[in-house]
Amino acid sequence: MSEDCKIKRWDLLKTQLHNVKAKEAIDLLAAHPGMMVIDCRQPKEYSMVRLPQAMNIDYLEVSFWEYVRKLPKEEPYLVYCNTCRRSTRVCTLMKNGGFEKVYNLDGGLKAWIEECGDGALLRGE
Repeated sequence: MSEDCKIKRWDLLKTQLHNVKAKEAIDLLAAHPGMMVIDCRQPKEYSMVRLPQAMNIDYLEVSFWEYVRKLPKEEPYLVYCNTCRRSTRVCTLMKNGGFEKVYNLDGGLKAWIEECGDGALLRGE
């Protein structure tokens, strides 16, 4: 990366997305009770701790896009991972794939825990 470059690639990608902080995500989920929540981490991470309504679609799985492209494009989605690097990629792919209402949990699960605590999160299988 050039020293002249002031914006990191991740920050540039994120500017093209609907990024929401944890408390905004709570409001978004309340406003859209049927909203799909996608945890794009690996299954081991997902089984350790996750948002209660989340479904696991592992970004690193070979069949990831085959599964995602079959989802309804008109529905709203909240996507998260640990820190929002993978979710930024997933949201970018979904946006480029024609999904209109995709929201990226800014800062990921770590930011959620910092902002809202971990009392509402599920643990274990």
